Amino acid sequence: MAPEPRVQDPRPTSRWIAVGHSCAPDAARAGVEAADQALRQEDPKLLVVFSAESYDPHALLAGIASRASGTPLIGCSTAGEIATSGPGDAGVVVVALGGAGFTVATAAETASIGLREAGAAVAGCAKEVRDREHRILLLLTDGLAGDQQEVVRGAHSVVGAEIPLVGGCAGDDLKMQSTRQFHGAEVMTNAVVGAAIGSEAPLGVGVRHGWRRVGSPMLVSESDANRVLTLDDEPALDVYLRRLDAPVEAASDPAAFTRFALTHPLGLQRRSGEEVRFVAGANFEDRSLTCVAHVPQGGLTWFMEGDNESVLDATDGACAEAVAQLQGADPLGFLAFDCIARRGVLGDGGIEEEVTRIAGHASGAPVAGFYTYGEIARTRGTGGFHNQTLVVLAMA
Repeated sequence: MAPEPRVQDPRPTSRWIAVGHSCAPDAARAGVEAADQALRQEDPKLLVVFSAESYDPHALLAGIASRASGTPLIGCSTAGEIATSGPGDAGVVVVALGGAGFTVATAAETASIGLREAGAAVAGCAKEVRDREHRILLLLTDGLAGDQQEVVRGAHSVVGAEIPLVGGCAGDDLKMQSTRQFHGAEVMTNAVVGAAIGSEAPLGVGVRHGWRRVGSPMLVSESDANRVLTLDDEPALDVYLRRLDAPVEAASDPAAFTRFALTHPLGLQRRSGEEVRFVAGANFEDRSLTCVAHVPQGGLTWFMEGDNESVLDATDGACAEAVAQLQGADPLGFLAFDCIARRGVLGDGGIEEEVTRIAGHASGAPVAGFYTYGEIARTRGTGGFHNQTLVVLAMA
């Protein structure tokens, strides 16, 4: 199939963003179709790929590369994809940024050297965009590799408060076994990939979760990194099941527990505001809870829950916050990093409504993203890893 001719953007701007989407069952063909839709203009600077876990990643990237002419690429596998046309869970989304108004540098590192070290190594690419007034570091990580706050700490140690961080953790359609990260033609696991993006126009980041506190706070009386051993001096799992009136099967069946935990996270108080921690699993022998990121011993926590209204209100809030930072300029495009747990609350009809709302805030600009195992948004402080949250990057 011959690629469609590339056209000049009719708007008077030196920057452009375009999104391609394909659900073709063949991985190579899906890559070609999505790339052709995204690469309709001249001078592409970066491709960002969000792909269903079911695709052969090597064939997918080969299909994209056949159309991309060596354009730098990062991406990851997902727990569902988001495109301007709506949400899906069996396709590929390709985002292209281009034009002289963008400067881009990419990097990748395996977490085998340590999550903090990997975050720092990838953040080193930010020096390549230091000539731009507006900058951001986009990170895509393996959320199953350990405490993702360490990735944020490592990146922050390099770029400091000067460059915001944004991104998400790759998914594998809730199998919770292994995720993939892409850098150029390379398919990685247990890795961090990133792109430093410099722009001549403003960039905005919005963060909201949409969960409400349930019951009274509890003391994290014993924890070990991302494991919560006791709450108020009782086994954490017992407290969790009892106070949330969990289904009987969640007390013994790991799959049933995960389904319940998706919509019942922990809340933590931070200096930068309230953070949410996804309860990723339970140990039925020692009665502990396992979260995706660190839960500090001695701190206060509380259980949380949400519904369609609270989650969609958070969608509006995150989008409005991101757009407000564009200094009055119209959005050129949105990237959305949306936790799979929020999708669990909304259901199929709700996620259609959510993407419609995101597109409405984008005012006709293209929208892309994916359903994540964790979200990254650091605009102040040293924190910045989130669970069960929506993070929106708006680009002018």
